Amino acid sequence: MTDYSKLLNPEQCAAATAGEGPLLVLAAAGTGKTRTLVHRVAYLMECGIPADRILLLTFTNRAAREMRDRAEQLVGAEVASIWSGTFHSICAKFLRHYGMTIGYKPGFQIIDDDDQKKILGEIIKTNVADPKDFPKKEIIGKIISEAQNEQKPIQFIASRWQTRTAGIDPEAIQKIALAYDAKKKELGAMDFDDLLVNGLRLLKEVPQVREILQEHFLHVLVDEYQDTNTLQAEFVDILAAKHRNVMAVGDDFQCIYTWRGAQIENIMEFPKRWPGCKIVKLERNYRSVPGVLAVANTVMKDAPGQFDKTLRPTRGESGDKPYLYKVYDGKAQANEILKLLNEARALGYRYRDIAVLYRSHFQSIDVQMQLARMKVPFRITSGVGVFEQVHTKDVLAYLRILTNPQDELSFLRLVSLFPGVGEKTARGYWTKLGKSFNPKEKADRDNLFALLGAKAKPIWPPLAKAMEVAQEHIDEEMVGEVIEDFCDLFYEDHLRKEYEEPDALDRLDDLKELAAQIADAEGGLEGFLADVALLTNLDVKKNDPDIDKVTLSTIHQAKGMEWPVVFVPWLSEGLFPSAKAAEEGRTEEERRLFYVVVTRAKDQLYMFSPTVRKMSDGGMFPVEASVFVKEIPSELLNVRKICYNTTYEDYRKPHFHQEWRR
Repeated sequence: MTDYSKLLNPEQCAAATAGEGPLLVLAAAGTGKTRTLVHRVAYLMECGIPADRILLLTFTNRAAREMRDRAEQLVGAEVASIWSGTFHSICAKFLRHYGMTIGYKPGFQIIDDDDQKKILGEIIKTNVADPKDFPKKEIIGKIISEAQNEQKPIQFIASRWQTRTAGIDPEAIQKIALAYDAKKKELGAMDFDDLLVNGLRLLKEVPQVREILQEHFLHVLVDEYQDTNTLQAEFVDILAAKHRNVMAVGDDFQCIYTWRGAQIENIMEFPKRWPGCKIVKLERNYRSVPGVLAVANTVMKDAPGQFDKTLRPTRGESGDKPYLYKVYDGKAQANEILKLLNEARALGYRYRDIAVLYRSHFQSIDVQMQLARMKVPFRITSGVGVFEQVHTKDVLAYLRILTNPQDELSFLRLVSLFPGVGEKTARGYWTKLGKSFNPKEKADRDNLFALLGAKAKPIWPPLAKAMEVAQEHIDEEMVGEVIEDFCDLFYEDHLRKEYEEPDALDRLDDLKELAAQIADAEGGLEGFLADVALLTNLDVKKNDPDIDKVTLSTIHQAKGMEWPVVFVPWLSEGLFPSAKAAEEGRTEEERRLFYVVVTRAKDQLYMFSPTVRKMSDGGMFPVEASVFVKEIPSELLNVRKICYNTTYEDYRKPHFHQEWRR
């Protein structure tokens, strides 16, 4: 037998070599969770457990492959027979073997997202009198998915989605869902949600299958257990019920996906559901310097309803304490991030060692613009920059046609947003208008209105009003209000019909920030549009995969990753924690999100708290520092108050902390 005490720390070794029975491993950030799981697999195999009788459930195929590869290095090629994969992939395997018992042939088709959208699109087209005014297929797909995962009626979920502008009719949605189910049965197919639902059905409804699978799997190991939803937790409970050898590995401090179904109760109540459960805590952190861990521990110290854990540093060097920068506004924040980024480069860090992590996508707009101006290469983890997103392009098309009546592409994009107007119809309008349209001219507005069909005419009066007052806003140098009027009088309704409500609201936040950017832009509207054209041209170059790049990411997308240098902008009330989360009583999940972002930093953590937010009319309003920042004792931070003018400066060269310390 391998001496695991020489390969692992005492807590990791206790988890990896635990005897039989239920085991909960509370693996705090950076404490070697994957290493522990890999060695647990190796230990079980050394104890004589056949690889094919071990089940390892993960949330990504990449994680499953990594663990299998690392286990192979320890115990050899026989580890290839282990059952490892995501919940959905394991359920698919079960259903290939036993699906006949619930009416599916072994060769059933799996419908991916694109297939689902195509099928739903056809169903909507043939079952709805006016598809253009019906919720989009993407929204219908999400409603169906929520109903599947929560095991609740379609009408209940649809009612939850119902809003004044989204046009959700629960009964109509149910008819589409029933037609979708019928189509899947006709095809003998399942979508991704069906895999999990039907996998659980096998265990609950077919005793012979349940007994075979319960007998077969001697050990069930689950990674990222805090992210399980109700169905996944029940799946594990049933599968491991006979031998009771279930190992759940996770961190309640990192449960940040409840908005997509994760249930923190699953990990919190695991010891109650499994009497006799042993708990092992992994608290030795191998990632971050002590100063970063001190902040992380403070964040969660008094959090209610959590398992008590304290991160303990193993890195010998002391490192810098995290920095908190008090800056004037978003522009000053972006300037400071650029300056500090160049300092990090001068100290030997590569661009890829640096990340800017934010609560919401719109909080990155200032930084994106500043990095692009200064030709700093960056990647956005969603793959889409702010000016490449559909809603931003829509609004930019409106702004461009205001400044250039001959801009055909912008006209076509704008008019195609109208109900009942496709590309061919829009081109016809353009030709009939003499290949010119000035939204600020009453005659041009009247001519376009005369061409509109019956579906588009009702939306025209408020939009025409926005166009009418646009020049007045431009003349008064209140350019941001042009966007505000466009959204208030037309585009917000369009977004709510196109996207689910949280997504629509996020996109509106993007556009509010865009309006503030324009209000603060040198050269007014035309200067801003010229700047954007330059930035989008630079995007083509920065997409070269071989370029060393700074990472820009939301915190949710950054979970599981780490960087030597991390910047966190907009740690302000109403932004982080978000106003919506605070209203809905989800502040504790926001706290966990803050813990996650703090623990992404290995060497340097820079946090920013602007004191004002710019508004679309060029004005500003004060904002307080985030409650999470206020809770951190001053002795744990290097606090900097930046006192320079926020006009454009050259930040190519590092300045090495030429600020005043408060």
